[in-house]
Amino acid sequence: MKGYAMLKIGESGWIEKDTPTCGPADAIVRPLAVAICTSDVHTLWEGAIGERHNMILGHEGCGVVVEVGELVRDFKPGDRVLVPAITPDWNSLEAQAGYSMHSGGMLAGWKFSNFKDGVFSEFFHVNDADGNLAHMPDSINPVDACMLSDMVPTGFHGVELADVQFGDTVLVIGIGPVGLMSVAGASLRGASRIIAVGTRPKCVEAARGYGATEFISYKDGSIAEQVLAMTDGKGVDRVIVAGGGCETFEEAVKALKPGGKIGNVNYLGDGEFITIPRVEWGVGMGHKDIRGGLMPGGRLRMEKLGALVASGRLDVSPLSTHVFHGWEHLEEALFLMRDKPAELIKPVVVIDE
Repeated sequence: MKGYAMLKIGESGWIEKDTPTCGPADAIVRPLAVAICTSDVHTLWEGAIGERHNMILGHEGCGVVVEVGELVRDFKPGDRVLVPAITPDWNSLEAQAGYSMHSGGMLAGWKFSNFKDGVFSEFFHVNDADGNLAHMPDSINPVDACMLSDMVPTGFHGVELADVQFGDTVLVIGIGPVGLMSVAGASLRGASRIIAVGTRPKCVEAARGYGATEFISYKDGSIAEQVLAMTDGKGVDRVIVAGGGCETFEEAVKALKPGGKIGNVNYLGDGEFITIPRVEWGVGMGHKDIRGGLMPGGRLRMEKLGALVASGRLDVSPLSTHVFHGWEHLEEALFLMRDKPAELIKPVVVIDE
């Protein structure tokens, strides 16, 4: 089979590989559509997870089952399936402890394009099919289904980590696709005021549609100073970090009320340390919680998020601004995500049969 791979840091291209083999509890899936993630950019061009050679990229997609192992009960060839970016080992001790995304070690539930070949290929392997695949509702098209792999669950996990409650004032830093889903999730959770940090008109328009009430730009100076001015010096109840770099945490802590919570779902692609401002953190005693987490994967999560889309409670179509048809456009889509033109939110490649 062919696949689009990271040859080494900074270099990528099409390669030939053996079709993956199916274990007794696993499945082989043919993609219907795949999406490009900023994480692919961090991995390929920044070397954020280290050197990888001839590793097929991609962790966002949906597909059709072509083969299942003899122990798989709930899926069969021909089923259209949602595929999460995170595919834990559900019998692991970490999963039993409630942290399935770290099954086998920190971040080890993230297998695609990290520890094994990803989804930018004619076929891909899914471990523990009954635990990780979900049936795709008939009303969801493959382009929208790709958003359920990572963008929706990651954005929503930021809301969970920040523990957004009814009536909260929430700051969302970064309104790329993940941040947009954090805005949507905070709105669904009952936030009364959502301040979004971002400048690209396409993203601002989408964020407003998802429930953002006010906008600020990091180009206009300190995020925290702007937030404090908008809140009469009080700050916000919750902060969701979905963009920026290591320095962003300083702004998040300064903008947060005592007793508030920060939820980070941003992939920090470079830098050695995160700086926490001592005084604004209450000299260590301000009850300002900082939580960072990899999105949960698994079937139940996919089914619930799929139900939100199928029911019309969540419209993910604004995320997919650039839709291509055919594998020949995969590299073009990847480079678009790297360069991020103003009109881009998310590129998707549909694999025409």
